[in-house]
Amino acid sequence: MVRRLFAKHGARWLLALVLTLAAGAQVMGYLPGLLTDRIDLFFYDMRMRIAKVETDPRIIIVDIDEKSIGEIGRWPWSRDVVAALISKMTDSYEAQTVAFDVLFAEPDNSSGYATLESLAHSELKSLPQFGQQLQALKPKLDFDARMAAAINGRPVVMGYNLSNEPDAIAKGELPKPVFTTAALGGRRLDVTRWKAYGANLPQLQQAAEAGGFFNPLLDSDGLIRRVPLIAQVGDNFYESLALASARSALGATRMKPIFLQQDAVMSDQQLRDYGALESIALDTKPRPTFIPVERHLTTLVTYRGRGGIHGGAFRYVSAVDILKGRIPKNDLAGRILLVGTTVPGLYDLRATPVSPNYPGVEIHANIIASILDGDFKQQPEFSVGFNVVQIALIGLVLGLLLPLLGPLWAIVLAAGTAFGIGAFNFWLYDSGGLVLPMATALILIAALFICNLGWGYLFEYRNRRAIVNLFGEYVAPELVAEMAANPASYNMEGESRELTVMFSDVRGFTTISEGLQPNELREYINAYLTAMSEDIRGNRGTLDKYIGDAVMAFWGAPIALPDHAARAVTTALKMQQSCIVLNEEFAKRNWPPLKIGIGLNTGNMRVGDMGSKIRKAYTVMGDAVNLSSRLESITKVYGVGVLVGVATRDAAPEFAYRELDSVRVKGKNEPVPIFEPLGLASELTPAQRGQLEQWTAALAFVRQQQWDQAEQIILALQQEQSHGLYDLYLQRIAYFRAHPLPADWDGVTTFETK
Repeated sequence: MVRRLFAKHGARWLLALVLTLAAGAQVMGYLPGLLTDRIDLFFYDMRMRIAKVETDPRIIIVDIDEKSIGEIGRWPWSRDVVAALISKMTDSYEAQTVAFDVLFAEPDNSSGYATLESLAHSELKSLPQFGQQLQALKPKLDFDARMAAAINGRPVVMGYNLSNEPDAIAKGELPKPVFTTAALGGRRLDVTRWKAYGANLPQLQQAAEAGGFFNPLLDSDGLIRRVPLIAQVGDNFYESLALASARSALGATRMKPIFLQQDAVMSDQQLRDYGALESIALDTKPRPTFIPVERHLTTLVTYRGRGGIHGGAFRYVSAVDILKGRIPKNDLAGRILLVGTTVPGLYDLRATPVSPNYPGVEIHANIIASILDGDFKQQPEFSVGFNVVQIALIGLVLGLLLPLLGPLWAIVLAAGTAFGIGAFNFWLYDSGGLVLPMATALILIAALFICNLGWGYLFEYRNRRAIVNLFGEYVAPELVAEMAANPASYNMEGESRELTVMFSDVRGFTTISEGLQPNELREYINAYLTAMSEDIRGNRGTLDKYIGDAVMAFWGAPIALPDHAARAVTTALKMQQSCIVLNEEFAKRNWPPLKIGIGLNTGNMRVGDMGSKIRKAYTVMGDAVNLSSRLESITKVYGVGVLVGVATRDAAPEFAYRELDSVRVKGKNEPVPIFEPLGLASELTPAQRGQLEQWTAALAFVRQQQWDQAEQIILALQQEQSHGLYDLYLQRIAYFRAHPLPADWDGVTTFETK
C-alpha cells in the first residue's frame, strides 16, 4: 500500500519537500526574503491598525496650530512668547514634564537687543549711560535668556536632530550623554551612529533638564515602525526625545545598559562582540524600570490609533489656549506635555503603518506611553527558530495530506491551516507582545495548495494585457480602451510636451474640517472629490493626484489633445458650477458651503513615469506646472474662482477673459499677466461686455496712476455687482494715495509666499 501511494503521489511529495526546504532556506537567510519581509510588514501593520484605541490621559499634545498662529503670529514665535508658554505649562498648570518636538537652533533677535548692543560698542560707545541703560533692559530684551530662565529648574526636555548627510555640520549644543564608550568596559554596541547634529542654542540646552533626538528609522517601504532609543555621536551615547521625556516623568536621573549575561552557549568574548543589549535600566524608585530594546538599540512603535486630533489616542490642546489660561488646570496638571505643530507647511507628518500622514509628535507620545506602561512589542531572538519549526510542521502535514485529498477537502485543510497560523500569531502579538513572522509559512501553504491543483490559473493571471497593466492605475478607465486599440503609440517614458495643467483647492478647508464630525468630513470631501473628478474626466482630462483636499489634473497626455487649453478652461468653469450644485445639497445637511480656487497654465512640461524605486506615478513636472500651482494659491487674493496664465488665454481664444493684474509669483523673476475666464466670448451678454470694457479701462488708469479716474469706474462697477476684485483695487488705490509710488513702479504685484 505504501508503495502504491508513493508511486501515485511520490512526485508531489518530492515537490512538497523541495518547497519546504526552499522555505526553510529562505528563513535561515540562504535565499532572499524581500517578498516575505514585505508580507510580514503588511501583517504587522494590519495588527497595529485593528488594535483598540483608547485615549491616554497622561500625555497631551500642545499644538502650535492655526488658531495659535492666528492669535499670536506666525511661527517661529519670539522666545519671550515661548518662555511665557513654558511658565504657563510648568508653573500655572504644573505639568509633570514638558518636551519640545521643535528646535531652537538660531538666536532670537526679534527684540532688537543685538542691534542695540552693537551700537553700544560702536557708534554710541561715547555714551556710557546708553550702555548702562541697555544692561538694565537686557533681562527684558534678551528673549533667549528669558526662555532659558523659564526652562531653568523646570522639567523641560529639548528636542534636536541628528544627521549623516555628507555636508552636515554640528550646530548648537548637545545635552549631556547618558553614557560614553568608556563606560562599556570594552564592549561594543550595535547602535545607529551619527556624525553631525542640529541642536538647540547652548544657553537653552544647558538650562533644560534633558534633551533628546527625534530621528526615526525608515523601513524599506519608507514607513516608520521603529525608533532608536539610544544613538551614538562620536564617543558619546544620547537618548531619544521620547526616552528623555519618559525618564523625566518617571523621576529617573540615570540610565545604564544591561548586557546579556554569559552562559554555556556564548563566551564572554562572544558577548563582547555581540553588540546587542538585553535592555536599558532607569534608576526609578522603588524599583528600576527596564526597557527592552531591539537591534541597533531601537524599539518598535506601538501606534495607538490613526493619529491626529480626531484619530489618535492623545488629546490635542491649542498652545494659545494654554497661554491665555483657557484650559482648566486639572486637565493638564501632572501630565506629560509634548509641544508640536499642525500648521500646514510646518506639520511634521510621517508615513507610518497606520497612516501615511501621521503626526511626528505622536510617535514620541506612543513610545512614552509604552515606557510608562512597560508594554512593548518585541521581535524575539528565537523568531528564526520559531519560523523553522512552523515551516517543518506545515511541510510535513500539508505535504503528506494534500495529495491524498480531493479539491474541497484540500481547500478546507489549506484554509484551516492558514487561519490557525494567523490566529496563533495574532494571539502571541496581543497577549505576549511578540512580533513573529508568518509570511513564509503562509506562502508555503499557498504554494503546496497551488501545486496540487495546478499552475494554469496563475499563468493566465500573469498574462493580462500589457497596456492595461501599464496605464490602468494612471489614467481614467474610459481612456484605457482607446489606448489599448493602439498600444504601440503609448509608453511611460518621459517626454516634453505642451500641456495644460490644473490645480484646484478648497478654500478654508481647515475651518470646514473643524466644524464637521469625522464621518461627515469624509462624506463631504468624498462628494467634492467625486464631482470634481467627474468634471475632469468628462472632458478627457488626466486626473494626476489628490493632495489632501487639492486636485491636480492635466490635459494633452497620454492622449494628445489639440484643444487641451480650451478643455481645461471649460472644465474649470464647469467645476465652479458643480460647486453651486453641491452647496445646495450641503445646505440641506447644514454643512458649510464649498468654495474652490482653480489655477490653470499652459506650457511645455515633462510628462511621464516619475518617482522612486518604491513608488512611481504618471505625472507632469516643470516651470509651467509650478506657475499653475501659484495661480491657484492667489485666486483668494483677487476674489475669483479661476485664474489662468497668458499662455492659456492665448491657446483658448474662444473664451472671454478679464485681466486682473500682472504678478511676480514666488520663484519667478519675470512678471506674469493673470486672467479670469468669464465664459465663451460668444455667450457674453451686452451688460457683461460693458462691465468688462469698463474694468479694462479702470485697470489701465491704475497702471497710469490716475487714481481718481480708476476709483470712479470701480465704484460704479461695484454698485452694479459686488466683487472682491473691486474691493481689492479700491484698497490698493487708497494705499497708493497715502504711500506715493516710486518713479520706476512697473505696476506688478509681487507675492513673496507660495
